[in-house]
Amino acid sequence: MTELPDDVVDEAERLTRLARRASGEEAAAYRRDRDERLAEYGYTARIREKDDTLVCYPAEWLDEDEQVRTEWIEDVSRGVERSLSGPGDPDDWDAVDAHNREVAARIADEHGEPHGETARALAAFASNHYAKPIEDLTEPELTEFREEYFPRNAWPSDEQREQLSLSVEYTKAIAEENS
Repeated sequence: MTELPDDVVDEAERLTRLARRASGEEAAAYRRDRDERLAEYGYTARIREKDDTLVCYPAEWLDEDEQVRTEWIEDVSRGVERSLSGPGDPDDWDAVDAHNREVAARIADEHGEPHGETARALAAFASNHYAKPIEDLTEPELTEFREEYFPRNAWPSDEQREQLSLSVEYTKAIAEENS
């Protein structure tokens, strides 16, 4: 069994991100380069859309139709996953957190409560879970906030729950305006 070296995974992630920013033949070239590097170790890759994750796994797990056969997997730890949605650069965390808090303060000033309280929760989520400005959160990350983080960590009031969509909309709009 061949292990996939960390530097190969790092390069596969980098090439995947480059392919996303490119188009046409350039994007295809990045994906081919990634696939060739992984193939040297007997691995292949796919993007798991539901959580925007690069998944690298042994090609031997695939059947002739390119479908993963779970019954062929002896050691799941051989698969490697890398999130493509975040986190941002943790070295910028202080600046990102200050920006996100400023956005939340503006929401409280301009829209009052419960929107301010929800904006503060969204700011904490963006800073602590993804080290990103609110305006850079992807739709899957916002869904994670709405469905998982908010109900479990924000201790929302009934009014906050009722106004959640509007609060997130206000917060995203002001964050984008501030960027």
